[in-house]
Amino acid sequence: MATLASFSLPESAAPKIKALHDYWQSIHPAAGVLPGRRHFDPIDIPELLPSIWMIDVQRAPRRFRFRLVGTEIVKFTGRDVTGRWLDEVYPDYEKTEAYSMHRDCAETGRPGYRKSGVLSNPRRGRVEAERLYLPLAEDGHTVNIVLVMTLYSGEPSPRRL
Repeated sequence: MATLASFSLPESAAPKIKALHDYWQSIHPAAGVLPGRRHFDPIDIPELLPSIWMIDVQRAPRRFRFRLVGTEIVKFTGRDVTGRWLDEVYPDYEKTEAYSMHRDCAETGRPGYRKSGVLSNPRRGRVEAERLYLPLAEDGHTVNIVLVMTLYSGEPSPRRL
């Protein structure tokens, strides 16, 4: 497993991304041990919750399921997919950069970060999304949840009827 020192956010990361990363680092139960869901207390970070996803990791076969979807994510996507498998919601999910990020975080226990454009809807314009991927492991080592923050920026095109 990668050490925490081997990951750092870019200087340009959004303040909310930095705040979640700092919080995640603060809840580590011991050196070299990942925090689990039991260490994550939503009461500690209420201002960040609307932009957070929690994704359950299934190992055999490897699949990912939405455990929790924040209200800003639901608002942006126009649907609440809590409880659904990502490969059922997103066609060709296993061929996407998102899948690679989820898989890498789950396999290595190392956080991930990316900033890229998102095609939100065929009737809307391109929007930029900044994402942070953080591993949670109930046993301290085997990732069973990927905690994700997504922040959207830019102005989507107006919806056409």
